[in-house]
Amino acid sequence: MTVPEEVPCMLMRGGTSKGAYFLAGDLPDAPAERDDLLLRVMGSPDPRQIDGLGGAHPLTSKVAVVSPSDHPDADVDYLFLQVAVDEPVVSARQNCGNLLAGVGPFAVERGLVQAGADRTTVRIRMVNTGDLAVAGFATPDRRVDYAGSTVLSGVPGAAAPVVVEFPPGAGALLPTGRVRDTVAGTPVTCVDNGMPTVLIAAADLRGTGITGYETPADLEENTALAARLQEIRLAAGPLMGLGDVSGATVPKLSLLAPPADGGTVTTRTFIPVRCHTSIGVLGAASVAAGLLVPGNVGESVARLPTDGGPVRIEHPTGFLDVAVSVTPGGDGGEPGVPVAGRTAVVRTARKIFDGTVFARPRDPAPTPSPAPAPLRRLR
Repeated sequence: MTVPEEVPCMLMRGGTSKGAYFLAGDLPDAPAERDDLLLRVMGSPDPRQIDGLGGAHPLTSKVAVVSPSDHPDADVDYLFLQVAVDEPVVSARQNCGNLLAGVGPFAVERGLVQAGADRTTVRIRMVNTGDLAVAGFATPDRRVDYAGSTVLSGVPGAAAPVVVEFPPGAGALLPTGRVRDTVAGTPVTCVDNGMPTVLIAAADLRGTGITGYETPADLEENTALAARLQEIRLAAGPLMGLGDVSGATVPKLSLLAPPADGGTVTTRTFIPVRCHTSIGVLGAASVAAGLLVPGNVGESVARLPTDGGPVRIEHPTGFLDVAVSVTPGGDGGEPGVPVAGRTAVVRTARKIFDGTVFARPRDPAPTPSPAPAPLRRLR
């Protein structure tokens, strides 16, 4: 009898994503062994992920690996892993700001951080890029309170707020060094405020027949658009210092159109092939910062706030507000080079289950089929 591998696991919704959260010490140390286990836990590769925890979509096929941190400015380390749905691929080449919202509560639940009497702040190092974040949330009686009245677009019901703040990043806000580039014949702005993102005015994608207001399903069915976006993404990757991105999930591509419901801009974001049903936290942070840089490709369509308020990013299921500032230069930076300041968003998270997950057994080695028995003639 084969005994299935079992691993302590907490399934959580973080923002508009859902994922499996693990302590690093409960997973194999070797990345190849770890990834093999996670593929079997999530049910990949299979378009339905019928034999695992995954939800048959990139937004619900995610993993957070959390451990104590040795960084002087962090309490815990958070490694994000994107588990492909229909391919045997686990990628660590990007962060996830939505699952990030659940890292602080998970760290308290697992005893990595002691909860405060009323509120807890957890300092987090995002291992994928080395960036830092701080998550603050309510812990009455030193227990995480998931109930609240904060509503997120794209999430049914309400929950307790998790305020996530990002200090200014050390990397370049404009990875190519320019506000505008022409990539595959299309004007773009390449920006990175936590997530490498290519901004594209939907009106500039001539020949694809899109406006920027279509549903994700309609956009995914547009083969001319898919081919054009793939061409742009593959060409933008090396320009942004990402190298060959043919097998990567970055950069993201965000299409921009004038706001439809009083916000700053309408977006449709590709991650990188499927169209996001909302928008990722770090992707929204990059869009917001990019729109504040004079001369960006969204300048003619965005309606920037005039009162210093948050940038409201409209997406297919609502909006996401991002508080962000951009200055023309920073400490030690070249004069005139845009630098993003503090960025903050409000998310929610919820514990769905806490227990043990049993991995699908490894596929047995193929064995040759037995030869069919000879037919017998009936007499």
